[in-house]
Amino acid sequence: MNFTEFKLDLRLQEGIASLGFDKATAIQEHAIPAILEGKDMIASAQTGTGKTAAFLLPIINKIITAPHGDCIKALVIVPTRELAVQIDQHLDGLSYFTPISSIAVYGGGDGIVFERTKKALTDGVDIIICTPGTMISHLNMGYINLSGLKYLILDEADRMLDMGFYDDIIKIISFLPAQRQNLLFSATMPDKIRTLARKILVKPVEINLAVSKPPDKILQIAYVVYENQKIPLILDLLREKPLKSILIFCSTKSNTKQLSRELKRARLNAEDMHSDLDQPTREKVLSQFKSKRLTILVATDILSRGIDVEDIDLVINFDVPNDGEDYIHRIGRTARAETDGVAITFINEKEQRSFLAIENLLEKTVHKAIVPEKYGETPVYAPEKQRAEKRRGHFIGNKNKFSRSDNNKRRSNEPYRKK
Repeated sequence: MNFTEFKLDLRLQEGIASLGFDKATAIQEHAIPAILEGKDMIASAQTGTGKTAAFLLPIINKIITAPHGDCIKALVIVPTRELAVQIDQHLDGLSYFTPISSIAVYGGGDGIVFERTKKALTDGVDIIICTPGTMISHLNMGYINLSGLKYLILDEADRMLDMGFYDDIIKIISFLPAQRQNLLFSATMPDKIRTLARKILVKPVEINLAVSKPPDKILQIAYVVYENQKIPLILDLLREKPLKSILIFCSTKSNTKQLSRELKRARLNAEDMHSDLDQPTREKVLSQFKSKRLTILVATDILSRGIDVEDIDLVINFDVPNDGEDYIHRIGRTARAETDGVAITFINEKEQRSFLAIENLLEKTVHKAIVPEKYGETPVYAPEKQRAEKRRGHFIGNKNKFSRSDNNKRRSNEPYRKK
């Protein structure tokens, strides 16, 4: 359906049109009418489905069409500072022709930033987008008045719980008025999310969108290797295929740092982004990557949620993602708009069962490319056999147990190439 069918305030419609939005996505079509009606909601939707606008548009509309007082009206809680900034920027665009005010509240800044944030929170701002820990720091100082708050939104709630923010969320909620509208958005719906929903939601509308599959125009490839073969192989791949924008995901900060060091040592234009970096450095790195002054960005999973960059030529999973939805989220950063893209995943001998689960979710087998012989023996991709061997106390993937000829029988000879 078209955005005009929601009958939003004309000022808000003007902002929507200026951003080039026309038709609503599935999550927007389901969520916006229910939120406008004042209902609590629990929604399962991936990043990239338009869920940010799905909750921002109706909340902005409700605020600007109600009596406008100088108080905080909506609180959006998110897992990372990058996502807080991204949502605040999105809000700025949508609300450009409205009187809405907002602020992103997160840690990592200096004293000047803290004082500026404190003043905005004290004076009253319409919408706060915050990370849990920093918001609690401000709340504990006693200068924030939340008595007029009407809307609470938890975005990427599953990620926040994975990061250990449950107690922080409950603490923040203890400062809020009992009468309010609550919206909970999560990519997945594990039991802990259901528990949180029962605690804070009142007769919620539930929206469950099926996990979308990656676009067919993404060429998906995997290399089955030992852990110590990953860096030499990635260096060869990056030298062989000079591209303008490459995003590499690692599952740990240590892998992120090590890989970035090796890429720089090889004189490749690369930087890393992880939670050990201060906020100004992270913002500088992300800005360079967005503007294409930086070719290769190596990032951890947690920070990947705040990376919204167009025209990425290649996504590499240096480590297999923890679950299939993370995989789809990662590789979906390439092949946006009308472009094609490539996604490469390295699978070590211990990650095979995790990758099989991803293939089961995709309902397809990802092509396993041949690893050049100069790297020596590589593991056989046999996740089901690995499971059986593990039960019997053996471990598959012993480099002395399988020969290169065995490996080749199990893989096709088609090499990686970007069309």
